[in-house]
Amino acid sequence: MRDPGQALRAFRLVAEHASFTRAAAALAVTPSALSQTLSQLEEQLGVRLLQRTTRRVGVTEAGRRLLERIAAPLNEIDAALEQMRQQSGRPAGRLTVTAPRIAARVLIEPILAEFLRLYPDISLDLRIENRLVDVVAEGIDAGIRFGEKLERDMICVSLTGPVRSVVVAAPDYFRRYGRPADPRDLATHDCIRVRSAAARQPLPWDFCKDGHWFDVEVAGSLITNDSALALRAALNGVGLRHAILLDVREHLEAGRLESVLEAWLPPYDGFFLYHSSRAQMPPKLRVFIDIIVRQARRIRRAR
Repeated sequence: MRDPGQALRAFRLVAEHASFTRAAAALAVTPSALSQTLSQLEEQLGVRLLQRTTRRVGVTEAGRRLLERIAAPLNEIDAALEQMRQQSGRPAGRLTVTAPRIAARVLIEPILAEFLRLYPDISLDLRIENRLVDVVAEGIDAGIRFGEKLERDMICVSLTGPVRSVVVAAPDYFRRYGRPADPRDLATHDCIRVRSAAARQPLPWDFCKDGHWFDVEVAGSLITNDSALALRAALNGVGLRHAILLDVREHLEAGRLESVLEAWLPPYDGFFLYHSSRAQMPPKLRVFIDIIVRQARRIRRAR
């Protein structure tokens, strides 16, 4: 084996993704080449590190012990290499960013092609998740979340400015069932509910009166953990949808959806990009922030 360090990194990546295909894509190699590298590593060590099935790749007990031993040394080596890249001023290396789906769709997806073309030495690891992530504890470069959820020791960059939530439905739904004038009226309506990945119960809908925010438990015939499916259901007349205006603006402007209860939904803190203040900003993060801030400005001008 020519480079044991690379083989160990490949093993760690396969274990993280539980997939040869996804790990190979991250490494820009073929799954068969990656499988051969891991087989050679297992042969050299004389133990089986991975449990392969047709549907999943798992880590054996020996593999878990090896991961525990190599994690700290590999992190130290990667940190040293990253420090050298920073000193060279060249944006390079893996950039890990966490964001909820709506932020990824409106802020990151439109700039992906340009960003990766401008900085071919950066590998972007984009993690779509709604939970608030501790970027320091999880070794993540940056995250995007609503401002009111962020810790004070984070460095934060405002992206969207204040945003609003809306309650929307298709015009046909309102023709059939009428328009609620008060959040209490939602008790008689079919509301499309969304459950987060971590919650057992669907999320309540939040409203505000006289500066006081309150939750309303709604009911309806559809519950899903997929916000995109919930939006499509609203477009198809299934029921009312509580959403961020950024996510449905184009449908409102086109008349495919209509909004109600606007007086109960004032603006609140929008999306911020946040990152740790404990280290000097690496070039890879600096250029990412620059390009995503430009995209955020385009969104603001389009309002």
